[in-house]
Amino acid sequence: MSAVLKILSAGPALSLQDMGREGYLVSGLTRGGAADRLALHEGAALLSQTAECAALEMVGMGGTFEATIDTVIALTGARMAATLDGAPLIWNASHVLPAGAKLVIGGTQAGTYGYLHVAGGFATEPQMGARASHLNAGIGRLLQSGYSLPLDSNVPGRPGYFLTPENRLQGGALRVVTSFQTRHFSADTRKRFSETEFRRDPRGNRQGVRMEATGEGFYAEGGLSIVSEVITTGDIQVAGDGAPYVLMCESQTTGGYPRIGTVIPSDLPKVAQAAAGAPLQFTFISHEEAVDIETRARAEIKALGSRIQPLIRDPHDIADLLSYQLVGGAISANADPFET
Repeated sequence: MSAVLKILSAGPALSLQDMGREGYLVSGLTRGGAADRLALHEGAALLSQTAECAALEMVGMGGTFEATIDTVIALTGARMAATLDGAPLIWNASHVLPAGAKLVIGGTQAGTYGYLHVAGGFATEPQMGARASHLNAGIGRLLQSGYSLPLDSNVPGRPGYFLTPENRLQGGALRVVTSFQTRHFSADTRKRFSETEFRRDPRGNRQGVRMEATGEGFYAEGGLSIVSEVITTGDIQVAGDGAPYVLMCESQTTGGYPRIGTVIPSDLPKVAQAAAGAPLQFTFISHEEAVDIETRARAEIKALGSRIQPLIRDPHDIADLLSYQLVGGAISANADPFET
């Protein structure tokens, strides 16, 4: 029997994603890949494998899955209800998935993009150097009920571990650097932009996320005469109605709308995971500050493995075991429980 993960039922937006395709921007193809790349690193740390392994990206709801071999899975990103043969599973953790067991991943409880990782990643055939679906470019597709994804049967995996992720599922502050057209927005407009609390508009996807706010829109001087230029993921384009859009992993490669700024890469997972209505606020920082922040963020990603903890701790590994109250609440087997 071949080693596969069967999709018995699929949520509305289930696709295979990895770190995406670098080097094709000149040919008109943006990177694509996981909307929340940090979730891929977290899954890789839980399973002790490379973040280049592909995972299933789930939006809104996961689905029902069954493996034909014993394997190990990890669950990261947006928190979703998950059970294995009816028993609840802890999110942000790795678990054994026995052959024939039913893994059910339900609706989103917090965040937007959830990820299902398997030991060794999914062994699909790479296209242009990656396994990721790029739906806007017609690479790959949304996965439906009845599909099967090949597994690597030679990877043991590492079950029984959890990771406490950084809090990025409720929106919050986003750090921004100046962009090509920032100077076309007046100082008053930039100040108002920084002081405005936006809400994540329901109109958002892997291409871009619209921000909504009360009051007048944000307009550039001479905005209609901006020449179309190359797009960077995280650019904040201001459309003709004055509403900002944060451009995401499947955005267009060039654009003519003025850009008031660019969200730094380490804050993009917070944009991706913000649910509709979540508060978001932009703060301009210098390019020097951004480089420092990104350097620290990359170091933290490399250190994820050191933050992994076992779901069940071995007493032999607890250095301060004797400081725990291990017998509190114990009662005598001979005592009368009704005696006062």
